[in-house]
Amino acid sequence: MTLDGVGQLADAIRGEIAKAVVGQTETVDHLLVALLARGHVLLEGPPGTAKTFLAQSFAAAIGLQFGRIQFTPDLMPGDILGSNLFNFQTSQFTLTRGPIFCDLLLADEINRTPPKTQAALLEAMQERRVTLDGTRHELPSHFMVVATQNPIESQGVYPLPEAQLDRFLFKLLIPYPSLEEEARIVSRYGERSGLPSPAELGIAAVATPAALDAATKAVQAVKLADSVTEYVVRLVRATRDSADLSCGASPRAAVLLASAARAKAALDGRDYVVPDDVKALANSVLRHRLLLSPAAEIEGKQVEALVEDLVHQTEAPR
Repeated sequence: MTLDGVGQLADAIRGEIAKAVVGQTETVDHLLVALLARGHVLLEGPPGTAKTFLAQSFAAAIGLQFGRIQFTPDLMPGDILGSNLFNFQTSQFTLTRGPIFCDLLLADEINRTPPKTQAALLEAMQERRVTLDGTRHELPSHFMVVATQNPIESQGVYPLPEAQLDRFLFKLLIPYPSLEEEARIVSRYGERSGLPSPAELGIAAVATPAALDAATKAVQAVKLADSVTEYVVRLVRATRDSADLSCGASPRAAVLLASAARAKAALDGRDYVVPDDVKALANSVLRHRLLLSPAAEIEGKQVEALVEDLVHQTEAPR
C-alpha cells in the first residue's frame, strides 16, 4: 500500500467515526496512529464524554472483532483470559476462551479492578499472547487494548502499576466538548435516553485485515534518520535527568515514540519522520510514564508542562 492509500484509509475511518462521535478529532487521529503503530491506548476523562462510545465506533469502522470487559472489584484474571474446564463427556480439558480473545478489547474503567486482575493484561499487551496452564495461546496480530478510566473518583479505584502504564503507547486526556460541539450532541441524541449502537448509526467497516496489514507495512517503511533517532533518545533520557521527576521514561518509551512518529508521518503523507512528529506526540507518549518528585508536587507542577519544557530544551535536528 502506498502512503496515499494509507491516507485514504484513514480518511474513510475518520468519516465513519464522525457519523457517531461529535468532535474529538485529535483523539481519533491518535487512535489511528496507535492502530498503525500496533500500540495500546488509555483514555482518561470525566464520565459522559463518550470514551466507550468512541472505542465502539472505532472498532466498527475498522471492521475488527470487538470485545468489552467492564472492570469491577470482584473481577478475576480467569474472567479476562478464560480457563480450561474439564469435559466429563470426553474426559478432557477444554479451553473456554475469555473476552480477551478479540481484535480490539475495550477495558472499561480499568482502574476499578485490583492489580492482580490488571496484571492479567500484561503478557497480552506486550507479546500478544496469553498463557493458560502452561500453554501459550496467540492473540490476533492486530490485537489492541483501548482502556478507559475516570480521573475524578478516588474511592473504589486501584491506580495502575507503572509496569501496566508503560505498556500503553498513549494516554489521552478526553476533555469536555466545546459549546458548539455539545449543542450538536444534544441536537443529535437529545431525544434518546441512551446512545445508539454503531450499527444503528450506519457505521460501516471500511478496512479489512489485509488492508491494515498493508498499511502497517507502509508505516514500517517510513524512514527514521539517525539524527531524529538521536533526538528521540535525548528527549527520553532528559526525563531521567530532570530534578522535577522522580521517575523518568523507560527505553520502551523511546521505542514507542519512534514507532508512533513513523505512523504520524505516514498519515501526513510523508515517507520520513521530522522532529515535529516527535514533538506532537511527546506528551501523549510520556505523560503516564513520569512521576513528579515530592518537591515538584508541593510546588504544584504538572507533568504535561514539564514535558513541554523538555521538548523546548532538547535541541532538535534541522
